[in-house]
Amino acid sequence: MRTWRVGTFSMGASLVFLGLFLFFSKFLGLDLVQVMTAWWPLLLVVLGIEILVYLFLSRQEKPVLKYDFLSIFFVGVIGTAGIVFAILSTTGIMGKVEEVMAREERSFELPDFSYQIDDSIKRVVVRTVGHQMTIESTEDKEVSLFGTYRVQTAKKAKLLESADNVISANQKGDTLYLNMKSLPNDIGLFNGYGETAATLLVPKHVKLEVNGSDNALTLKPRTLENDWNIESVSSIVVDVAEKSNLKVDAIGAQEVRGKEGDWKVAKEKADDGPDNSRKNAVYQAGEGKYHITIANAYEISLNTNQ
Repeated sequence: MRTWRVGTFSMGASLVFLGLFLFFSKFLGLDLVQVMTAWWPLLLVVLGIEILVYLFLSRQEKPVLKYDFLSIFFVGVIGTAGIVFAILSTTGIMGKVEEVMAREERSFELPDFSYQIDDSIKRVVVRTVGHQMTIESTEDKEVSLFGTYRVQTAKKAKLLESADNVISANQKGDTLYLNMKSLPNDIGLFNGYGETAATLLVPKHVKLEVNGSDNALTLKPRTLENDWNIESVSSIVVDVAEKSNLKVDAIGAQEVRGKEGDWKVAKEKADDGPDNSRKNAVYQAGEGKYHITIANAYEISLNTNQ
């Protein structure tokens, strides 16, 4: 006579129930996390019913339970997976994982920023945070910022609702301080990647200072009527307009690029070897009345085809 071992029926029933759950989840719009979180308690119910049925149907005066350990182990593995899913869902980790899996790269427009400039403001100081940026002089008497940002997110709504999320402006005496802000990222293991391409318009008659953070920068001075000072950017492109009255000083640059004859280069001797030597270079258009000074940049490219 064939011996009934507890666990065999439970394994078969578990596979049947799991298959049915996964099948109907396609029609109910459930995902794997929801299925595993809701389904695993049935394993305990099925196993308990099997033990009770065995005891009830056993004709022995003192029935002895015999187990199919391989089947019970298999059921236990599935149940443990369900318990792990449930614990992760309770702690919020699973929600984070689902959010990361649902992320895709999306682009949005930056909230527009503008700040009116009166005669009391003589200087604008900009501190960047690693974003790609274009700075351009303008005839208008206001500082303005616009552009786009690209992030990996599961949300279709904009992450940045107002200009305060992008930049802060503080006027102290005759100076306007502008501090760029980083894009909002999740804290912890699941950080989202973000990138910004912004254009900053600065009145041409105001002095400008930019404190970079090893980011890429493009300068479009156009008809500049004051001095610009740029520090600590990784690479910078300077577009020089035709008939400019401009002088560009490169101080401590690793590389200077442009058409042959544009730059007058004087190489500095480095303390740690010739491969790390930096260059001082000068470009002048017209009388060179207005200065753009670029210090501690890795690469400076000059574009004179404007």
